[in-house]
Amino acid sequence: MSLSGGASKCTRDIICCRLLIDKGVEVFAKASRILKGRNIEARFWLIGEPDPGNANSVTKVKLMQWESEGLVELLGFRQDIPDLFAQSNIVTLPSFYGEGLPKVLVEAAACGRAVITTDHPGCRDAIEPDKTGLLVPIKDPFALADAIAYLIVNSDVRYKMGEAGRALAEKDYAIERIVAMHMNIYQDLIDKAKFN
Repeated sequence: MSLSGGASKCTRDIICCRLLIDKGVEVFAKASRILKGRNIEARFWLIGEPDPGNANSVTKVKLMQWESEGLVELLGFRQDIPDLFAQSNIVTLPSFYGEGLPKVLVEAAACGRAVITTDHPGCRDAIEPDKTGLLVPIKDPFALADAIAYLIVNSDVRYKMGEAGRALAEKDYAIERIVAMHMNIYQDLIDKAKFN
């Protein structure tokens, strides 16, 4: 589904992450339930697998329950993330996990997708609020549902956020820039070691 143009028949919202409670997976499912209750048509793709060895993992039983209720579509573990992002309209990460800089948000920006994430360290640092995406409070499915509904209805805003996200990825997250930053760090360490 294209991000450009007017209203789409059905907006696709993706969460792609380790299926941990702290990544906001339950918040995502609850937001889907809220939007269904408002008769807002959207498809919620859940990409990833549960981690049965992790007590923080969403269980397979819970995932199957959400799918049977029509809240999410389970895509499982995938390696074709850019292709899936190309078919989506919004990428969501309602995480309250101890994030660094979430790679999924950088990838979403690089793919020109509007992002909804939490006002939480790491997550909020990956976007330019109200320019490349929207910030919502942690553990708040109603705020998440409102943000998703806003971007569904306002496809022009969603498209502009995607374009701005792509520009941000090219400016701040290009591999050449990241490598140069790392090389500068290493050079600083080498220079400091010379004086010890």
